[in-house]
Amino acid sequence: MKQQLAFDLPANVSLGPDDFFVSVANAKAYVMIMAPESWIESKLAIIGPPGSGKSHLARVFQHQRDALVFSADALDSDMPLPNFPVVIEDAERITPDGEEALFHIHNHMKQRRLPLLLTSSLAPGRWPIDLPDLASRMQATSTVQIDDPDDRLLAAVLMKQFADRQLMPKPHVITYIASHIERSFAAASDIVNRMDSEALYNGARLNIPLARRLLDIKDDSE
Repeated sequence: MKQQLAFDLPANVSLGPDDFFVSVANAKAYVMIMAPESWIESKLAIIGPPGSGKSHLARVFQHQRDALVFSADALDSDMPLPNFPVVIEDAERITPDGEEALFHIHNHMKQRRLPLLLTSSLAPGRWPIDLPDLASRMQATSTVQIDDPDDRLLAAVLMKQFADRQLMPKPHVITYIASHIERSFAAASDIVNRMDSEALYNGARLNIPLARRLLDIKDDSE
């Protein structure tokens, strides 16, 4: 089959508050970010695997509280101390220079009782922090875990990831995929990426035969 000319552009990810789908798997995290006044010492860490919606929750919090959002690997010791709620994304990517910045941000936020939200795929005790005072403060941070997706959330994640790529498979295709993949955010992301590539480069239709082929399913009874 002759391949189509295509540009592999990043997905136009939609992170608006109205786009977040609340389910059993993420309900506790959602409730927690909506009530920062309940956070112990005004700080909270959201822990979950890639694709679980941590960044989306962070943007919901940003929208609700006019928070500033920083990537952990972009923190540096010359940063001015903020006077607004703060989100630190991907805390496990903290750099040595960023450790000093986060230490001062943490103390500044605590003193002023401003909310500090952190996201990571790892628990705070596993973040690569060498500064002892910062490590102890991060390990004392309350955490909320995003669990593996239930059926409704898995279907919603699939629909959102297709929509972010401006793709609209039929509902029965979503249902078929959700019932044949591992119940994880990584599996959902993988099949969407593969179907997107087939549509881009080979002009494939987003249907059940394509999903069956990519998932190497020989028989629907399997």
